[in-house]
Amino acid sequence: MAHILCIANQKGGVGKTTTAVNLAAALAIYEQRTLLIDCDPQANATTGIGIDKSRLHHTLYHGMIGEDMAEGLIVDSEIATLKVLPSRVELIGFDIEMMDQPDRENALKRLIAPIADRFDYILIDCPPSLSLLTVNAMTAATELLIPLQCEFYALEGLSQLIQTFNRIRQHLNINLEIAGILLTMFDKRTNLSQQVAEDAEAHFKELVFNTIIPRNVRLGESPSFGKPILLYDAASIGSQSYFALAQELMKNASAN
Repeated sequence: MAHILCIANQKGGVGKTTTAVNLAAALAIYEQRTLLIDCDPQANATTGIGIDKSRLHHTLYHGMIGEDMAEGLIVDSEIATLKVLPSRVELIGFDIEMMDQPDRENALKRLIAPIADRFDYILIDCPPSLSLLTVNAMTAATELLIPLQCEFYALEGLSQLIQTFNRIRQHLNINLEIAGILLTMFDKRTNLSQQVAEDAEAHFKELVFNTIIPRNVRLGESPSFGKPILLYDAASIGSQSYFALAQELMKNASAN
């Protein structure tokens, strides 16, 4: 059974897409059969993994509105064990078009159900909002991974996401668990990063991953080349951090 991770935080700029792309790549390099689903209309995960959106005829949007099956939407990446279910800007219409449809929260779950057993890990990159797309991702997932940037106001709004998580568990997905809170953009030179890390660990204790993602120039550069950091600069500290996160995630999965 696949581990389906929804990577979500309604706050923008916290490292969701960076984490989705690079964690997916790291898991794939560790020979885990991995699927990356781009559930954000901005489609940054699609371009960040090296897919030319202009050449796509059908995307996640067409699957979620019932026009296509997932099998026909999946495309290859540079890594043999990493497949991608790409997105494009038309996905922005999903929330509006599906507003009056029954069982609209389960569109993504229905779409991926026939292909889920082909993968060890399915990672879903979410938009920076608590929209119907995010609700779909959380309903389809087995676990929620929350990136939390080590900056001012980082913990503000996290309680809203936890409330949404609790509502999803109560009404739509009783089996959803929190995989962990991932500290991102950590700068060891600043007191602020240290303070946010300490506050997160004090509030959420064992839910905080041991792995911390540092602020790293190479991490910021790699999407413009359409490559995960592991293919762009495997020796960088950003790359090594995502390898470490993949190892921690796999270790936690085998322990449960």
